[in-house]
Amino acid sequence: MKVLLADDEKAIAVTLGDALRAAGHDVTVVNDGLAAAAAVDASPFDVVVSDIRMPGLDGMAVLGKAKARDPRTEVILVTGYGTVESAVEAMKAGAFHYVQKPFYNEAIVELLGRIAHLRSLRPREEEPVAMEGIVGASREMRQVFDVLRRAAPSEASILIEGESGTGKEMVARAIHNLSPRRSGPFVPISCAAIPETLLESELFGHERGAFTDAKERKIGRFERANGGTVFLDDVDDMPLAMQVKLLRVLQEREIERLGGVKPIPVSVRVVTATKVDLQDAVQEGAFREDLYWRLNVVGILLPPLRERGGDVRALTEHFLGLYGRGRKFTVPPDVLADMEAYFWPGNVRELENAVERAIALAGPGGALEREHLLRSRGDRPAPGPAGGTVRTLREAGAAAEKDAILAALRLTQGHRARAAKVLGISRKSLWEKMRQHGIEDPPAGGGGGGHHPHHAW
Repeated sequence: MKVLLADDEKAIAVTLGDALRAAGHDVTVVNDGLAAAAAVDASPFDVVVSDIRMPGLDGMAVLGKAKARDPRTEVILVTGYGTVESAVEAMKAGAFHYVQKPFYNEAIVELLGRIAHLRSLRPREEEPVAMEGIVGASREMRQVFDVLRRAAPSEASILIEGESGTGKEMVARAIHNLSPRRSGPFVPISCAAIPETLLESELFGHERGAFTDAKERKIGRFERANGGTVFLDDVDDMPLAMQVKLLRVLQEREIERLGGVKPIPVSVRVVTATKVDLQDAVQEGAFREDLYWRLNVVGILLPPLRERGGDVRALTEHFLGLYGRGRKFTVPPDVLADMEAYFWPGNVRELENAVERAIALAGPGGALEREHLLRSRGDRPAPGPAGGTVRTLREAGAAAEKDAILAALRLTQGHRARAAKVLGISRKSLWEKMRQHGIEDPPAGGGGGGHHPHHAW
C-alpha cells in the first residue's frame, strides 16, 4: 500500500519507515505537519501514519486533510500524550486507530496488515454485501459496513442503536470477529432480561456467602469476557445504580465481585446496544450522561428494514438459501413487490421468520405463497370496533406520511421541489420517502398540460 509517515522524531521516522518498507509498502516520510499536508494534497495515500504533536500542523489537521482528499484513506494517529478524550476525538474524526508511544514497530505493521485485509473485503459498488452473516445491498447498509470495517480493529467502545429486529447482536459479533480480540470470548447479556436484583451478580459475579442463596462463588460476565468482548444489549434498561458501577469499571478496568474484598483487573472491549435514543434518555434523567459518552465513542445506527431500499430482495434470497437446505424455492415477482412495499415493523427478524414459515408451508412446486410471506392468520391485526382492524402505530404513522406526500404532490401538480417545501422537508428527504412508500410517479391532478412532474426537481 502507499503510506505516508509523518513524525518529527527522526528515530521513529527512520526505523518505522524501514519496517513498513520491509513489509512491502511504498512509504513516503515527512517530518512536520505542513509537509504532510502538502504530500496529501499532491497525491492520495492508502494509509497515513501521523504523530499528533508536530511543527506546522498537528496530526488532527493532517487527518482532516487526508479524509477530505480521499475518504477511503485510513489514518493512524500516534502520540506520547494519550488521553481518553483525545482518543475519542480522533476516532470520531475518522481515525482508524490511535497508538500511544512508546510502541513496537511491529504493532504498526500489523495495523497496516489489517487495513489491507479489510480493503480486500470491500465489494464493488454494484455487488450485494455480506459481512459476518449480515446481508445488505442498500446504501444505508454499505455505510454501516464501512463503519464496521474502520472501527472494529480499534479498542473503542461502540454503541449500536436500532429498532428491535434490526440485527444489533449480529453487528456486535461482527465487531468482535473483525477485531484483534477475535480469539477471545464474546460474552453477551441482555440488561432487560435480568432482574435488577440479579444484574450486578450477572455482570461482576459474587463470592460464596455474599447473599442468602450464594452457596458457591460465581464468575460474572465481565470476568468471563477477559481478553475478549462483552456485549450489553438493551443497555437503556440498566438501572441508574448499576450505571454508576459500570462507569467505574470502564474507568478503572477492574471489577469487584459481590462480597469480594479486592479488585480484579479485566481486559474487555465493551459493545452496547439500545432500542431507544439514549440522548433522549439522558435528557429525561433515565441514563447518565457521563456513561453515555463513555459508551458512545463510536456510534452505529442500524436503519429499519423499511429504510433499506433493495435489501428486502437481497435478504429474501439469502434466507431462501439458508432455510431451503438445497431445495429450490422461488417468490413470484408480484409477491416480492408486495414484500418490498410492506412496512416490516419487526424488521429483518420478521422477514426471516416469514421466509422460514413460507418454506415450511410450501407446496411441491417450490413457489412461496403470499399469505405465508406477508400475513398468516396469526399475524393479522386484531379485530377493531365494528368489524374493522387495528393497525400498529408504526403502520398508522406510515400510512399518514404517505397520504401527506400524495396530497402535497397533488397540490403542487407533481412538482417535487415545491411539494418538499410544503411538507417542510428537503428534496432529498422527499425522494427517499417516496421510494420508501413506493410512490414512483406523482399522482395526476390539477392539469399541467405537457409538464413532466417526475422530472421537476
